[in-house]
Amino acid sequence: MQQTLEKFRQVVGVFFISIIGGLVTGSAVIASEVESDLEGAMRSTIPAPNLKVSSWLLMDAKTGLTLAANNPDAPVEPASLTKLMTAFIVFREIERETISLDDIVVVSEKAWRSEGSRMFIEVGDKVRIDDLLMGLVVQSGNDAAVALAEHVAGSEEGFADLMNQTASELGMDNSNFVNSAGMPHPDHYTTARDISQLARAILIDQPEHYDRYKIREFTWNGITQKNRNPLLGRDESIDGIKTGHTRSAGYCLVGSAQKDGMRLIGSVMGASGDRERGDAVYSLLRFGFAAYEHHDLYPAGEVIVDSFVFKGAKNSVALGLSDSMTLVLPKGAGKDLQASVSLADPVIAPISLGDELGVLSVSLAGEQIVSRPVVSLEQVAAGSLWQRLSDTARLWFY
Repeated sequence: MQQTLEKFRQVVGVFFISIIGGLVTGSAVIASEVESDLEGAMRSTIPAPNLKVSSWLLMDAKTGLTLAANNPDAPVEPASLTKLMTAFIVFREIERETISLDDIVVVSEKAWRSEGSRMFIEVGDKVRIDDLLMGLVVQSGNDAAVALAEHVAGSEEGFADLMNQTASELGMDNSNFVNSAGMPHPDHYTTARDISQLARAILIDQPEHYDRYKIREFTWNGITQKNRNPLLGRDESIDGIKTGHTRSAGYCLVGSAQKDGMRLIGSVMGASGDRERGDAVYSLLRFGFAAYEHHDLYPAGEVIVDSFVFKGAKNSVALGLSDSMTLVLPKGAGKDLQASVSLADPVIAPISLGDELGVLSVSLAGEQIVSRPVVSLEQVAAGSLWQRLSDTARLWFY
């Protein structure tokens, strides 16, 4: 019997995973290999923290690279992390000018009857979208979520369709939404990877609205409620972003911090308590800043090298990258970077803007870690008849 149990442990690993409706719940403790988009020399030797949560992911916001993750694609209940999607859609509609912060929303009975966390709006209240967003983001009000959803889409059901369409656009391939507040439902789920992608979209696409996520408290109807994010005020680099909790989902948190020009997103799903989720995300962020750093190597459109041109109106062309090159590397590894350019042989006019004429390769500690096409940053027209004939002769001996 003892041998059988030992064999089971070797094959399966660590455990006590509760599964309800296919979702990994908050009581789960997963032990599996840490995943990363970084391989070889790009991966830090500093180990990621060992977190006792159902799933987690640490992302570099600028590049979207996963620095470390555990079980990041397991479907989980997002609870109030759902409100990140609700807010993203509302802010997007504001930017599209289909609604405005000063629009008045008449609170429906459905919104008023919302269970769970509330901002305490009443039936028939006329509330500005600006205030509802504060109730949504700072107070995590389910009533605010429903009121906003009904205003944007006519009904919460219609808004859920909009949420799923937006999720698809953002590449959140393992998410499905059925309500705007995050109330438990078998078909309402996301993943640590997907919710991190959503947080990144908020940071990259809606920076002018992001400051709301660090506001510490908001008062409505004479009731002051504090932001539930346990990380706010813990470290000056941390400025968001959102908590979530239901009995079935456990304690969830997406946190973000910026330090030394690098912004990280840490997402934790299914922690056992409020303190545990805060400590877990804080550990991820500290690990990320200790283990990695940004290297902005080549801006888009910057001249990297000039190439000789045959048969052209001019005898050289400036080459560079069409997109900027930013690398996430282990702390202190930048001194070991080496770059080289291999050019097309020979380069012959006419040349159009953006023509690929070579390859830029970057190596770290002797290992090639990235390569990008080198493109023409200018046009080079064909030369005169004499230039073309002359260069044709020269090419015979090239």
